[in-house]
Amino acid sequence: MPLQIVRNDITTMRVDAIVNAAKRSLLGGGGVDGAIHRAAGPELLEECRTLGGCETGQAKLTKGYRLPAKYIIHTVGPVYQDGQRGEEGLLRSCYRNSLALAAEEGFESVAFPLISAGIYGYPKDQALQIAVGEISWFVLNHDMLVYLVVYDRQSFQLSRHLLHDVTEFIEERYVQEEDASRRAQEEPPPCYSIRHGVFPEKKEPTPTQEDEDLYSSILRIFTRREEPAAPTPQTAPAPDSVGAAPDLDDMLKQMDESFSQSLLRQIDAKGMTDAQCYKKANVDRKLFSKIRSNPQYKPSKPTAVAFAVALELNWAETNEFLRKAGYALSHSSKFDIIIEYFIQSGNYNIFEINETLFAFDQTLLGSH
Repeated sequence: MPLQIVRNDITTMRVDAIVNAAKRSLLGGGGVDGAIHRAAGPELLEECRTLGGCETGQAKLTKGYRLPAKYIIHTVGPVYQDGQRGEEGLLRSCYRNSLALAAEEGFESVAFPLISAGIYGYPKDQALQIAVGEISWFVLNHDMLVYLVVYDRQSFQLSRHLLHDVTEFIEERYVQEEDASRRAQEEPPPCYSIRHGVFPEKKEPTPTQEDEDLYSSILRIFTRREEPAAPTPQTAPAPDSVGAAPDLDDMLKQMDESFSQSLLRQIDAKGMTDAQCYKKANVDRKLFSKIRSNPQYKPSKPTAVAFAVALELNWAETNEFLRKAGYALSHSSKFDIIIEYFIQSGNYNIFEINETLFAFDQTLLGSH
């Protein structure tokens, strides 16, 4: 999954490089900057003294020293004032320049914090949108694994409008499911006693003489012993073609196309390249190669949904596509309802979908 949103301490990330939201002096500070300097050790400060600081929006590279990460990309985010002083452009430059530096160095994995969203005061929902927007554009054009590391719930916020709409959509469908479930539980089966949970006592009718005679006749028929006549060749029953058991070979020949076959067919039908599809699905190239080379490959549900989003399938097409992988969507799962919300809304931005899934503690699309 080229872009992953994770809840973690960035100083513990085992990647080629972590990004430090630094001060212009590069000599350490509070928040993420201070935590990285403490974890990396005094050697980091010594190297930073030789760099001569860093301008806002720019990025510089140092070693990682005692960190699990091999390198640190230092970038200086803007201090938010009113949003009218070029803060957005500077914040975007932080991500662009940091990613460009990582690509230039040949890094395969990088971890970002939410730059400027802490003590620099950038509104968290806007900072998140900028981060995801810049990183998602980059991973569509480069083979690199990029983590957006969120330390706690307070540092991650969806836009109020999106959060409200998705929450309302979930609650509306959960209410329908819960009401149906509650009615099923409150209405006991008619053959059971409400109070004791046992079959109610039934009064059997008194049999008449006519009933007794009928019972005796039936009993004589079924207890009569007769030797069966030996079948002759002329009267031997012929196989009944109507009731014959189905032929397994014929059934196997009529198998529906597999998920892999359906995916490749629809990529061609949409006029997409393989790379366009798996990047848009937030799936890495190695996993896609497994799916392409093995017609019977069964992906995880989030991966299957990710490809449905990449192909921009409508709701009916999505359900049919998932069926080929052995999955279905229902209103008993928040994950499924969130996917339904975006597909029914015609919003196929997988990174925005993943932001929402993360906010609701659900598995992200593209994971496997």
